[in-house]
Amino acid sequence: MSDALPSLAQRERLAYLELRAWFTGELRRVDLETRFGIGPAASTRDLAAYRALAPDNLVYDPVARCHRPAPGFRPCFPPEPDRVLTWLSHGFGDGLPVAGRIAPPCEVATALVRPDLPRLAALTRAICQQQAVAIDYLSPASGPSSRTIVPLALADNGQRWHLRAHDRQRGRFIDFVLTRITAVRALDGPAATVAAHERLAADAHWQRLLTLDLRPHPALAWPAAIAADYGMADGRLRLEVRAAMAGYVLRRWSVDCSPDHRLDARSHPLWLANAAVLDGVDGALLAPGHTATAPATGSPPTRPPTPAATPRRRPAPRS
Repeated sequence: MSDALPSLAQRERLAYLELRAWFTGELRRVDLETRFGIGPAASTRDLAAYRALAPDNLVYDPVARCHRPAPGFRPCFPPEPDRVLTWLSHGFGDGLPVAGRIAPPCEVATALVRPDLPRLAALTRAICQQQAVAIDYLSPASGPSSRTIVPLALADNGQRWHLRAHDRQRGRFIDFVLTRITAVRALDGPAATVAAHERLAADAHWQRLLTLDLRPHPALAWPAAIAADYGMADGRLRLEVRAAMAGYVLRRWSVDCSPDHRLDARSHPLWLANAAVLDGVDGALLAPGHTATAPATGSPPTRPPTPAATPRRRPAPRS
């Protein structure tokens, strides 16, 4: 490949070109020009170089005036899943790995769960193009099933990735574990069209923002140590999150969400002082120590309440 491509800079641009087309379903010259600060002539050369490298990967859509991935698309610059997810969630990490850049040593916990990139690409294209898709899903509770969904957003709970989507069979917005989606099939015609009530703007739990009042656990002998860990001001940290993500956030950081802070402070150094903010929130059962209540009017139903005396975490309600 180094013989066909003249420079590392162009290889980075071609990798970005491919990544954007693959995972968003469309690519325009202006995308390259904006991302890399190049002119129209340079972006045209890059597109020509990519077509020479992979003549069957892109097709031109004359109506939308953009390039789209062809049905038989095969990446020339296969990225690592972690890099793709970083790009999708933060907008960077989109080029090729570059050797020689000086950086301090850095290690992170090993990721045990990695999604299949072709299926992920099909889902992110559906999100970007606002189209419904058919999927095969494998649930640990009910086994395999086929569903028609409207993919809306990706969510990282710190351990695995989820897909926020509208499930047409259930008529509600729910989370799908990304790695349990075993197949994705594009739909044609009216079946692919997304109605207003299926869009992200209609997802009440996604649109609703909660302010979590986090404090050092009252049972700690030295709460100042925890306040220093989290950069707290006046012994508290106010965190604004989407209602759909609140349970994930609280479980990830092992926050004691019981009103009487009854969980062990050694494993739950933070306490949610305003636990009532979770009342009626879909997925609040993920929050350690939280006792579920009936959902607010118009919200999706939750599972039956967990007995208040049980401090163990309950598994997330999965589809």
